Amino acid sequence: IFNVGRKKKEKVARLLKMHANKKERIEIAYAGDIVGVIGLKETITGDTISSEAHPILLEAIDCYEPVISQAIEAKSPADQEKLDFALKKLLEEDPTLRVASDEETAQNIISGMGELHLEIVVDRLQREFGARVNVGKPRVMFRETVQNEATVQGVFEREIGDRKHFGDVLLVVAPRGRSQGNLVESALPEGSPLLPFLPAIMDGINEGIASGVIAGYPVVDIGVRIVGGNFREGESSVIGYKIAALTALRESCQKAEPVMLEPMMKVIVTCPAEFTGDVISDVNSRRGEVQALDSHNLTTKIEAKVPLKALFGYSTDIRSLTQGRAVFSMQFLMYDRS
Repeated sequence: IFNVGRKKKEKVARLLKMHANKKERIEIAYAGDIVGVIGLKETITGDTISSEAHPILLEAIDCYEPVISQAIEAKSPADQEKLDFALKKLLEEDPTLRVASDEETAQNIISGMGELHLEIVVDRLQREFGARVNVGKPRVMFRETVQNEATVQGVFEREIGDRKHFGDVLLVVAPRGRSQGNLVESALPEGSPLLPFLPAIMDGINEGIASGVIAGYPVVDIGVRIVGGNFREGESSVIGYKIAALTALRESCQKAEPVMLEPMMKVIVTCPAEFTGDVISDVNSRRGEVQALDSHNLTTKIEAKVPLKALFGYSTDIRSLTQGRAVFSMQFLMYDRS
């Protein structure tokens, strides 16, 4: 077969049709079939395989950014080797999983789409790869934003080594609509002496956006406009303007009333009609907001927006609440104030 995106040929050793945990070997599979393929070395989740004579490339899978993280560490040096190998394999399979290293604690931080997602990852590490691990409590990944507009001038003036470094930047920071992302733009006039230092100013702003002002979380949904600053012949430097921009960004965010945002999940619960009231009360008790209600025959479908932090252990709670007769799904919706 031909991997269209990577332009690589692959050999298939076996095709398998899966029936839960049983597999049946088959000789042929057509477009639209769901099968297991053994023998692929370079193909990963999201790739398109095709005939080399008639290559077709399908769109890549859209993936949400992770909203929950958890510390994980190996119990022994032997387990560390297994853990490193297993995480590499799982990352190839799952584009919604992220792994980062915390240098201070020597732990791996795994991030994913929900509590159940991380539970399954940890279970697979131990069951399939034999890596014994210690696991920390899940931690929700917050974001920060601002509520008002603010204008701040950041100035840096210091002697480093044998020369003076100077930077002076005037920034305007304003809130944008929820989920609109960040916009950093220059409003410097043509011919401004600051234009050669614009990349350094942008670096400083982006560094400030990444580290936040309240609790170190990234800042989202803000607009930053570079409107001016001052220049000194012989003293203005790249370092000076980068630090001045970083200072101005942090001070302007502090002045613009920063607030924390938390991940909100879209939760859809389908349950027998007799449990509708109990499920809605439970959603309200979790700081949730019911957005749609659809009754059909003897079942009710409830659609709600609920903070992720309030959903830990929800699968167990909803079973208890409905005598095990409800089913639910959840997916990331947006970052918002609770």
